Amino acid sequence: MKKNFILILSFVLLAFGACNSDDDVIEANAVAFAATSVNLTAAATPIEIKFVAPTASAGSVTLNVTETAVVNGTDFNTLPAIAATKVVVPFEKNVSSVSFTFNKLKDAIEGEVKNVVFTISSVSINAVISENKSIQVNFNETASLGSALAPEVGGATQPNQVFVDLSSGKLTNAVRTSWDLGFYSGTDFRVVINSSVKMSAKQTTSTNIDEVQTEDATMIINQGQGNATQIDDPAGDITKTTIASISATEAENKVYLINMGSNPATTKPATGSEGSAGGTSRGWKKVRILRSGNDYKVQYADISATTHDEITVTKNAAYNFTFLSLLDKKVVSVEPQKAQWDITFTTFTNIIPGTTTPYFYPDFVLSNLKGGAKAYQVLTSAFTFDAFTLANVDNAQFTSDQRNIGSNWRGTTGGTDANGNPVSLFVARTDRFYVVKDPAGNVYKLKFTGGVNAAGERGYPTFQYTILK
Repeated sequence: MKKNFILILSFVLLAFGACNSDDDVIEANAVAFAATSVNLTAAATPIEIKFVAPTASAGSVTLNVTETAVVNGTDFNTLPAIAATKVVVPFEKNVSSVSFTFNKLKDAIEGEVKNVVFTISSVSINAVISENKSIQVNFNETASLGSALAPEVGGATQPNQVFVDLSSGKLTNAVRTSWDLGFYSGTDFRVVINSSVKMSAKQTTSTNIDEVQTEDATMIINQGQGNATQIDDPAGDITKTTIASISATEAENKVYLINMGSNPATTKPATGSEGSAGGTSRGWKKVRILRSGNDYKVQYADISATTHDEITVTKNAAYNFTFLSLLDKKVVSVEPQKAQWDITFTTFTNIIPGTTTPYFYPDFVLSNLKGGAKAYQVLTSAFTFDAFTLANVDNAQFTSDQRNIGSNWRGTTGGTDANGNPVSLFVARTDRFYVVKDPAGNVYKLKFTGGVNAAGERGYPTFQYTILK
């Protein structure tokens, strides 16, 4: 099916040195496209060009035009119009951006590669042509050449999971307390628990959902406390869920006691700290999951109840999972379709390396392993980000572990706040970057550029990426 993608425009300019301090010397400006590619989603699309500083005078930007399988006037036109394979875009004094309009006159046929590339060739004022000097305007679903994105996880309490599709630049947000169980859409019958809220599950000996259960304090996950057998495999192996594979033999499916984990904090934590699990307990439930043809039949209730609710959860092959909220008693939308996201920003219940003890991590990044996306880490001591090319990709490094980015992209260091009090400061590590392969086989290099806002508050990740060709 033909899909339209919207690339979130971004703009990254290299800093450049100022001229000498003589008053009569005018510093050079810098100019670049706001993005390196755009996938057309409308008949008319503004193409933005940005300046690093307001323009000192009026002038114009001249663009060279290169067409692939399209004809100006038949498939598209522009305003201002193209003349002799060039577009001259005027701008006024004291503006920080200017745009021209790209009009799509004819849609691409499925499978065709049609695009127009605009390249800044000159500027009439004193200005440097910066990094993003070209933009590719795509008539079809070709992958984004790259962008700079800022997933909205919601600040220091990190209430959101954010799913990222690198090929389109699309970000999809989901409230991480909106779901409790995920029902696998593959051939096996597997159910995952919500690792973003410190959930745990323990099998009982009973097959009677209406039998009263009691809380089990040993199931509560705190830092350095919990049982690794009561959480899903952190690496993402679907055959190692804490809830056993749902059997076709009904009598083999036991009741599970579910610790629902913790809510995010309701108040903002101290600057530099995070409050992703600092809220109230989400309580306890009991569930028994059966097969219903090719679907799931879920029996669930409060642990003290002697009656229960029941719901059928249908497999949907377009998605990795179908998600259920036990608290809201309904199926909910969480992840995009399995081929339409690559990484997710989330909180996560991991295992302390070298131990069997659960540990809860904020600021965590997972790969869409079940959808076919994988990632691995590269240290800048081996390759610089700018110099890394497709030829440098080591496919053997794409292991089947969804945590290959994980928390490795960030760390903390000691510091002080405005009052001189000691605080833990968030650091985005600059000695590494990541290679990500998406479900369609596109390969990107990706580096993190930050994790806090201007005030030093956590929960504001930023990153940039470039496709490798």
